Amino acid sequence: MRRDKKHRRGTATPTLIAKGTCIVGEIHFSGSLEIEGQVTGNIEAAADDADACVRILDTGAVIGQVRAPVVMVSGSIEGDIYAASQVELACKAVVKGDIHYALLEIEKGAQVNGGFAQEDVNAVATAPQAEKPEVVSRLGAVGDSGVGQG
Repeated sequence: MRRDKKHRRGTATPTLIAKGTCIVGEIHFSGSLEIEGQVTGNIEAAADDADACVRILDTGAVIGQVRAPVVMVSGSIEGDIYAASQVELACKAVVKGDIHYALLEIEKGAQVNGGFAQEDVNAVATAPQAEKPEVVSRLGAVGDSGVGQG
């Protein structure tokens, strides 16, 4: 991710799940959430926080669904991502699940095993949790050698 052009999103003081910490259960937050440890459970930003941001850092791992306006992944996630604004996947990101987004940025080397669905900003935020919109395409891993079909 091009950090030189991007400003920090979320609150001035982010909530941090430190490396070595393991949380089991749902997380509801507002502002900014940074994950260096492990989370097993769904993560959801407050509905009234349009600037909420989840960052899954290099050592971070999430098993569950993530719902936030902005989702940035450098670590791994096993579950679907619903981002009303944008999703950013760094070169070391590993995603096993579908990605629902309004804007998507993927660096070379990121791996995705799931589908991509570009949607209207309001559609992602209000999509029912039990239903999923039709996925645009199924891809294997996106890496240095290109795109593999799944």
